[in-house]
Amino acid sequence: MTKPSITSPSQDPSPDVDSTPPPTAILEGLTKHYFKPDGSILVEALRGIDLVIPSGEYCAIMGASGSGKSTLMNLLGCLDRPSAGKYLLDGIDVSELDDNALSRARGRRIGFVFQAFNLVSELTIVENVEVPLFYQGVSRAERRARAIERLSLVGLEDRLGHRPSELSGGQQQRVAIARSLVTDPAIVMADEPTGNLDTKTGDSILEIFQQLHADGMTIIMVTHDPRIAEDCERVVTLEDGRVETDRRTTSSGA
Repeated sequence: MTKPSITSPSQDPSPDVDSTPPPTAILEGLTKHYFKPDGSILVEALRGIDLVIPSGEYCAIMGASGSGKSTLMNLLGCLDRPSAGKYLLDGIDVSELDDNALSRARGRRIGFVFQAFNLVSELTIVENVEVPLFYQGVSRAERRARAIERLSLVGLEDRLGHRPSELSGGQQQRVAIARSLVTDPAIVMADEPTGNLDTKTGDSILEIFQQLHADGMTIIMVTHDPRIAEDCERVVTLEDGRVETDRRTTSSGA
């Protein structure tokens, strides 16, 4: 059975209108400092990051421990704010938002997939997928319909009433992917999503990300595995808080 696409059917653009979608993320001079109690700088985690993530791109972020990739992921995911610089997410300068507005932007525009799944054990998988919509005030009927649609997308439409403990690790990660998609985000951010899985199961999860990418989703994946990175279109490698390399892969067709 053909799985539903996450994207809406496209309309034929007017020949006089530029139909090129705007970049999903633009980073200009992004820096992040952590300070000592006396106000002096303890760590310069990011030292002026300039990046443009086009809409629909599949980008890997790599780097050794301490390179700044986790800090960059937190800023891209609106989990933290920069010390300086600008971050435009889906056309909105989130670096200027207050805490409440930043939280709303994160909930509506970012989908997260973590290594540890982060599912609520007391809830069924369909209830887990509904959680982000509950906090957005979406009606119960719409929450359920959208959660079922996303679980169908990842092949779990026959497990709706199961709890996480009744599923394999790979199935739990599929639930996490469905949850990340339920708000129709601008970006899905995946932090080592296959780290807790065996190679075969991990490969099946990566196939889902490839399908999401084919459907037009913007994906940013943090990984330490060069094999996984080469499956993306682009690999950005950080060192000492700066972009060391930024290259296209053979998977990009470039």
